[in-house]
Amino acid sequence: MSPHFHRGRRLRWNAQVRDMVRETAPLLAEDLIMPYFVVETDDQSFRKEISAMPGQYQLSLGELEKQVERAVDNGLKAVILFGIPAQKDEQASGAYAENGIVQEAVRRLKHRWPDLYVVTDVCLCEYMSHGHCGILTPGGAVLNDPTLPLLAKTAVSHAAAGADMVAPSDMMDGRVAAIRAALDESGLIMTPVMSYAVKYASSFYGPFREAAESAPACGDRKSYQMDPGNAREALIEAQADVAEGADALIVKPAGPYLDILRQVRDAVNVPLCAYQVSGEYSMIRAAGRNGWINEEAVMLESLLGMKRAGAKMIITYFSEILLEKGLVR
Repeated sequence: MSPHFHRGRRLRWNAQVRDMVRETAPLLAEDLIMPYFVVETDDQSFRKEISAMPGQYQLSLGELEKQVERAVDNGLKAVILFGIPAQKDEQASGAYAENGIVQEAVRRLKHRWPDLYVVTDVCLCEYMSHGHCGILTPGGAVLNDPTLPLLAKTAVSHAAAGADMVAPSDMMDGRVAAIRAALDESGLIMTPVMSYAVKYASSFYGPFREAAESAPACGDRKSYQMDPGNAREALIEAQADVAEGADALIVKPAGPYLDILRQVRDAVNVPLCAYQVSGEYSMIRAAGRNGWINEEAVMLESLLGMKRAGAKMIITYFSEILLEKGLVR
């Protein structure tokens, strides 16, 4: 036998050498961002499990604080907040109200845990009576430019309430530039913008619609979210957001789009965040609960794949579970 054939097993022979040569570091607590759905309600004990997302809840402000307390005690370092208002209208006024649900949640969390990094999702769909991410024409088309001032007002209101970072997810053209300019004009120059730069019109969002009560009342979001068949378009969107002032970018969904994540990582130099969306979470949980997979192992492997593909941060509904079970450092 030739002495020159490759013996890859030499570097897999025991745990010590495998650890030494591992190319992608194991998951860390600082890699994770936990999403929370906060409901505007007078019932501070309100806590409703999301049927399509076992183990995830809609929470009142009081219950949010209890939930985050347990997670922080286990090592949680960052959250992203989604708001569910008591009232909706066609101007999404609850999104940028000074005492809106996200604004109040930010204040409460930052008062209790000043070092907890609080990211806010900046979008209008949860606050619009029609469920779309922008202002509609009478015919149901989403208007891009008239929506931008509302998104900018929302981002400023979140940052003024104490949010550490704002994350616009609407996919309107030019919204990063509008938000960056509004933040700077308001003296919030140190508030980073992490844009959902590459957000596909995906079927994997199904359970989120229940969680955020944001399903569109008419049509769909294909006129502003990206076609799942497009890859080069992702690079155009990512580079445009960086040029407009984005400090970090999100690729969403994550698992089915690891090729996109890798391409974006190679094309831009800002930090990337992968969003493991509701459908990805629900499928792993369902298979795990039915005993079809080792849920913990698949959870970890799915997230490691995102980190290997280029993600520095990962938004995942598994964050609390990973920390509680001690599966991340």
